[in-house]
Amino acid sequence: MTNFEKKLYWELKNEEHIIQDQWIDFRRNEYKLPDGQTISPVYNYSKHSFSLVVATDKDGKYICVRQYRHGIDEITTEFPAGGIEYDPHHIGSSITKENIIASEDDAFEAAKRELREETGYTSDNWTHLLTIPANATISNSNVHIYCATDCVLSASQELDDTEFLNVVTLSETELLSAINGGDFKQALHVLAYYLFKDKIK
Repeated sequence: MTNFEKKLYWELKNEEHIIQDQWIDFRRNEYKLPDGQTISPVYNYSKHSFSLVVATDKDGKYICVRQYRHGIDEITTEFPAGGIEYDPHHIGSSITKENIIASEDDAFEAAKRELREETGYTSDNWTHLLTIPANATISNSNVHIYCATDCVLSASQELDDTEFLNVVTLSETELLSAINGGDFKQALHVLAYYLFKDKIK
């Protein structure tokens, strides 16, 4: 970090774990600002990092899922995605800032697993598009974005007990309509689509 950048840095002075379980580490923090002031409360959280897959079949249609999202109380259309089970020793134990950071190998295995389990599709053609913080303002969890092309339906769904979703295949026109004012409302999934389009150019 340069001296110029140090003038921007917030110094963590106190950290309180409000909720810390196997799903989330939700923290209330106090920071010292670059000008010496303190600011509190500032809320941060960590959740499992996750993998997201832009998948297309042999006809070029996008393989999507429809499911309920309680944050907006709506059923949405989105790409297959899911949390990364990157370290079996942490399953069932509390989330921390450190143990939610996954390797690309673990993220790739999660991407393949989520595509297969959520949709029944598999692919031999995979590309890593981007790994980036999912919400850098308030969280250090990452999203690992992949694309899988020429997917084939090779299995039945294997959903978790709390997963309820339907698989749909969309043309380019249908997907763009869903993005532009329809029910495709996950911002990171929209980002993934445009990354995919840029990659296949």
